[in-house]
Amino acid sequence: MDIKDIKAIVDLMKKNSITEFELERQDSKIRLKRGSNGGGPVVQYDEPIAGGGAPALLPIAVPSAPVGTPPIPATNEIEVKSPMIGTFYRAPSPEAASYVEIGTEISPESVVCIIEAMKVMNEIKAEVKGVITQVLVENAKPVEFGQPLFKVRPA
Repeated sequence: MDIKDIKAIVDLMKKNSITEFELERQDSKIRLKRGSNGGGPVVQYDEPIAGGGAPALLPIAVPSAPVGTPPIPATNEIEVKSPMIGTFYRAPSPEAASYVEIGTEISPESVVCIIEAMKVMNEIKAEVKGVITQVLVENAKPVEFGQPLFKVRPA
């Protein structure tokens, strides 16, 4: 298992609010545990030593954000969550600009996205006042009820 696989697992853990993950194969074992205090994941990776010896426990540091992404300071950010199951769209049409971007100031009545459910386009309002700090869902991807869509720094 290489570092790309581990990063992908960590990303899936974050997106799905999973706190622990364990994978065991014939030749290796990996266990990831996310801290409840907002810290990064703790990773244990067991791999056999060359020559058939006992497994070695190797701590591995995994970045909590993709390389090149500037860290956003931890504040009292509010999540704008999906009120329904459907398909998330950032803009009213494919050729139109997104409703919001990182840094956009919003009010409770600001439309932040559309969620399509059963061929009906539903405009989703922010319901909070602040500034968008993160967009958590890719355009045209399915979302679940209660899934965080955006992070907002309250104003």
